[in-house]
Parts: sequence; C-alpha cells; structure tokens
Amino acid sequence: MDFFHKAKAVRLRSHHDKYLLAEDDEESVNQDRDGSSKNAKWIVELVPGSDFIIRLKSCYGKYLTASNQPFLLGMTGRKVLQTLPRRLDSSVEWEPTREGGQMKLKTRYGNFLRANGGLPPWRNSVTHDVPHRTSTQDWILWDVDVLEIQVLQSPTGHASDPNRVMSHADSLDFEPTSPSSLSIKSGNFSRQESSDIIVTSPRRSEGRKIYYHVADESGEVDDDATVGYSLNFKGNGVDELTQKLKEDTGLEDIVVCTRSPLNAQLYPLRLQLPPNNADMHVILVASSNVAGDPAKPGFLL
Repeated sequence: MDFFHKAKAVRLRSHHDKYLLAEDDEESVNQDRDGSSKNAKWIVELVPGSDFIIRLKSCYGKYLTASNQPFLLGMTGRKVLQTLPRRLDSSVEWEPTREGGQMKLKTRYGNFLRANGGLPPWRNSVTHDVPHRTSTQDWILWDVDVLEIQVLQSPTGHASDPNRVMSHADSLDFEPTSPSSLSIKSGNFSRQESSDIIVTSPRRSEGRKIYYHVADESGEVDDDATVGYSLNFKGNGVDELTQKLKEDTGLEDIVVCTRSPLNAQLYPLRLQLPPNNADMHVILVASSNVAGDPAKPGFLL
C-alpha cells in the first residue's frame, strides 16, 4: 500500500484507544495507553517483490509475528509475538487494507491483527483471528500514526527541513491543504533518507473515569472484595456508555446500574450521566438477573 511506502516508522492505536506495544521481555506484545513509549514504535519494512506486503519491527529489532500458538486452549485466537526467525517467512508478513480512515492488518493466511478487550486474560492482549461476533468487528481496526517519514526531496535534490513537525493534516485521513504541506500522500518522497518526525494530533478531551464491577451469575457483587476495572468515557448518554462497556468487557446482555447511597440498592442509570464529567462507579448486571422493567424509574434488583 502506497501509505506504508512513505512511512518509515509508525505506531498503531486500537479501537480501545490503546497502542500496540512491544513488551520488555522482547517476546510479548500487548496494548497500553502510553503511546509516547519507544515500545510503541514499529519500523516499517517492505517485503521485496511486493508492493503491498509489509513487516513491522519492534524497538528490540524483532518482527511482529502471527504465531501458531493458541492464546487460550479451546479459543480461536492465536498469539502475536515478537520474533527474529533465521529465515523471514510469511508469519512476519502483514497485508494492510484501508477501512475508511483506519487500517486492517491481515496475515498471509486470512487472519487479522486483533486488539482484545474484555476481562483478563483477554484484556490488553493482542491476537490474530477472524472476528465472528458483531461486538468485536471493530477490534481489528487500527489508527496509524506516522512517527518517521522519508525526507521530501526538492526539485534541486536538497532535502527539506528535517526539524519540521508533521501535523495531523499529514496523517492517514487528510490531503495536503497547501503546496508547502508535507503529506504522506505526496509522491515526492525519497526512500534513501529518513528523519525523525513526531506526529501531533488535536488534543483529546479526557472525559470521565468510569470504575465498574461485574456482578456474578446470581447478580451479586461485593464491591470491596471483587476486582474492579476502569475506562475513560467521553460521552454523556447511558446507551453510549452501555455500548462502550459491552465492547470493553465482551459481555452482551447487561444493565448498567449504580448503588444508592441511601439504602445500597442497585438502580439502573437514567438517560444522561451526571454533568461536569464527574467520575462514576457502576455495576454491570446481566439482564436475566434484573427484576422488573429496567426502563422504569425505581427499578430494583
């Protein structure tokens, strides 16, 4: 793909707003929200003889590899690792395909690089798989940030300013806005030289922190004894939050509840979350454990 022809180093951001990281053990791969780490940087190599197959090399000089090892026994996903095989074979080759403003990375055998959500051990893991559930279709989509590009050559043969900082308009989704814009979609790049150029993007709203517990099969939860989780949420609607929690946990049929400070009973959240992006504590309960109609005010478990 032409995009990767002009990118020397990239980082990949998953649907869960986390970056693909090479672990310090120089073998594992996971997701993390810290995209500033050197471990989030992947060097792009083009496979000789192909215009659309790439390899991605970690900061440890090892390749992103689609292994044959199952992530969990009985499950379809297989581990993605960092390896340095003696012979570079198809396990370290990825085919990027555009999906709107994002990318899918496909193995030579038809699986996709997938960023998993849900509860441990799935949380933050990376596998290669073909998603079959609707709720996980977006887990194979990645935003690509360019960290290094090939230096633009002027008509006189001199390289342009290597200290120039690339703007968000130079990323995957934008065309140049002026003749002087350094766009990755320009055809005037030299593949002989490169320069460290940092991607900057618009500042994101931090939103609010949602702390949540998952009730057990009987609908019970001990907030103090059970493990809690958290996520950043930027919306205000309960339906939007419910969908985000479904994606994060992999659970399908849940009701998002809050505990009353007066009597400790669980109540469903209303249409809107509290204002001012205040942090929240919620409990996820399977709808089969809900008594009555969750849409009616005053509903209790």
